[in-house]
Amino acid sequence: MKTKLMAILLIILTCAMVKDKPAYVLYDKKGNLTSYEKLLNEANEADIVFFGELHDNPICHWLQLELTKDLFKTKKDELVLGAEMFEADNQLLLDEYMSGIIKGSNFETEVKLWPNYKTDYKPLLEFSRKNKISFIATNIPRRYASLVNKAGFEALDALSKEAKSFIAPLPFKYNADLNCYKQMLKPDSSGMGGASHISSNLPKAQAAKDATMAHFILQNWSKGKVFLHFNGTYHSDDFESIVWYLKDAKPKLKILTIASIEQATMDTLSKENYNKADYILCIPADMCKTH
Repeated sequence: MKTKLMAILLIILTCAMVKDKPAYVLYDKKGNLTSYEKLLNEANEADIVFFGELHDNPICHWLQLELTKDLFKTKKDELVLGAEMFEADNQLLLDEYMSGIIKGSNFETEVKLWPNYKTDYKPLLEFSRKNKISFIATNIPRRYASLVNKAGFEALDALSKEAKSFIAPLPFKYNADLNCYKQMLKPDSSGMGGASHISSNLPKAQAAKDATMAHFILQNWSKGKVFLHFNGTYHSDDFESIVWYLKDAKPKLKILTIASIEQATMDTLSKENYNKADYILCIPADMCKTH
């Protein structure tokens, strides 16, 4: 009997030593543990919220949808959604699908969709469609970003008036000293470039995206609304990129940023990730991928 009790006690102690396996942990910019509740409360009071994602990470996409649902509970028709993943010249198709004019099959055939659309972005779009939330295609058409990468900002001058309506008004500012652009020309720089054959215009192409996304965010935001924007975390990390353009245009905007990172362990936030955003979504490095 005593042996049996000892065995049971050993099993209980062993189980107690096994740590929980959280799918994510939230930190503030100073590396302090924080909560989703606090993030949500601040998001409700913000003008613009940037959810910087890792494109293939399921936790990012799940939490994006959860945040959208929770913001909708309080903001209702004062919530606006927008995304890097949809290009401005597809806004008409997006509007037609959201209003029920065209079928989903037509929309998915004709619009430019990312390969992980069905798993990662369609749930956001369908929630928006069901609840009649405005959804804005904020990104520059990729052909025009490619044009800048090839020949610089000057190449955009030759575009027609209609084509220019899909990008930020020209000429737009460019701060080459921002770390987000300087890093793109360094070796092994966050997968954004950096090899010796990369054109010096690459950061300018990135800036064309950032300026355009900022432009369409401002064009579709008004006081009292919360604009929740989904983008690769690089586009809003360190309060640069799109955030820099917004602050330059409207310094008094209340902007809340969420950055996404992966770490081998989540017990503490790595010092290199301090001040990356207002909230840092820390996810296990061995998390499965969506594509």
